Amino acid sequence: MKKANVLLDKGAVIAEVDERIYGSFIEHMGRAVYGGIYEPDHPEADEQGFRQDVLALIRQLHVPIIRYPGGNMVSAYNWEDGTGPKENRPRKLDPAWQVIETNQVGTNEFADFAKKAGSEVMMAVNLGTRGIDAARNLVEYCNHPGGSCWSDLRQKHGYPLPHHIKTWCLGNEMDGPWQIGQKTAGEYGRIAAETGKAMKQIDPSIELVTCGSSGAGMPTFPEWEAVTLEHTYETADYISLHQYFGNEENDSQNYLASTIELERFIRTVTSVCDYLKAKKRSRKTMMLSFDEWNVWYHSKEADEKQELWQTAPPQLEDRYNMEDALLVGGVLITFLKHADRIRMACLAQLVNVIAPIVTENGGGAWKQTIYYPYMHASVFGRGVSLQAVVSSPAFDTKEFTDVPYVDTAVVWNEEKAELTIFLLNKHLKEDVVVRYSLKDFTHYRVIEHLVLEHGNLKVKNTLGKENVKPHRNGQSEWAGTDLQVKTNKASWNVVRLQLSE
Repeated sequence: MKKANVLLDKGAVIAEVDERIYGSFIEHMGRAVYGGIYEPDHPEADEQGFRQDVLALIRQLHVPIIRYPGGNMVSAYNWEDGTGPKENRPRKLDPAWQVIETNQVGTNEFADFAKKAGSEVMMAVNLGTRGIDAARNLVEYCNHPGGSCWSDLRQKHGYPLPHHIKTWCLGNEMDGPWQIGQKTAGEYGRIAAETGKAMKQIDPSIELVTCGSSGAGMPTFPEWEAVTLEHTYETADYISLHQYFGNEENDSQNYLASTIELERFIRTVTSVCDYLKAKKRSRKTMMLSFDEWNVWYHSKEADEKQELWQTAPPQLEDRYNMEDALLVGGVLITFLKHADRIRMACLAQLVNVIAPIVTENGGGAWKQTIYYPYMHASVFGRGVSLQAVVSSPAFDTKEFTDVPYVDTAVVWNEEKAELTIFLLNKHLKEDVVVRYSLKDFTHYRVIEHLVLEHGNLKVKNTLGKENVKPHRNGQSEWAGTDLQVKTNKASWNVVRLQLSE
């Protein structure tokens, strides 16, 4: 049996964990909205048409913020289409996903949905086909109390109080050739800076996210960040990062090692931000918003066969397996290890579309395998992230070298007197015993050791058959000032400790 060691010191704090790193994303595509969160004819629908069974599953995740309404869709979206009486709203062609958008859910309805889910809204504005005017008007519509054109229109639409949306995205993936209104770095930097300036003149309290590269594989990365930040550094508060993972070649060990690539991505963007800070002699540190991330590859073949111009067809409906859950756990651990710079992150998406929750139209809803590591991190990962010094045996794959079998993050909630260890064993064949040196936490006791595992890495959950779900039979025991944690092969572990009275 392999062994690893982890050294912890409660004084070695990375940062306070911003709860918004456990955010998610709902885009008007596929069945995320229509047939996902919203299905007026469903037996579980509330008075507004939102599915209460889906809301119950979302509330268990404690999602703090939800990005909306896109995604690629936002780059040709007129937000006014989704306001006012529903019978007057236009049916539009959505060129991003080549579907019909009915606009039966819009800004006000989504604000209501987020409130019911216990979440805040991260609103994106269209910088593809539109710009400054539409964006500042939307801020006025959402956030101004009243007595002006757009705030009075909101009141006329039945919302006397403002939505107070704090976080706003300045467009989406504007470097991408697939994007409606794609821009060069210079073009985007100028329009984003001027749009952001106008938005903050309407509401100085808002925070803005400027578009980073659509991914580390883009040919303009990281020059895009360097050029756009020349314009947006002082206006924006965050820069976005997007990354999706897949195991197209069915190499599970290489797949689980791909969080190494994520580490490189984060460090590179951080370095570019700090270069711009130095160049501009700025006192502000640019923070990161990882506002799109997930596993996405299972559904791509089916999506290529999709008929065009349907209303809410199934799109990007990945069915996740056990190894996908391990990968998602590894991503969440990586975010916690960079809590000093990553302040927001959005699992893309929340329902049906590459999502932890799946629904049947007119039927039930269930949890995919990735639901559990996401829930565990969100529920238990609140506090300060501690620096963990790890000594672990490592492995090589065709793309990555010196990859530790053990990946871990530790969060200490001093107020609740709780310590939570998130621990991933990436070894596909062997268990690993991990010894944590916890000299500062010897008066803590283990209250729970959750384990997510399955003998078949390709097994999936379905409605009524939850093959992958956590159990509480993990093995953790004290040995002096050390906590010895046994991790089974290919397993996600959450060890919770609490101060003894």
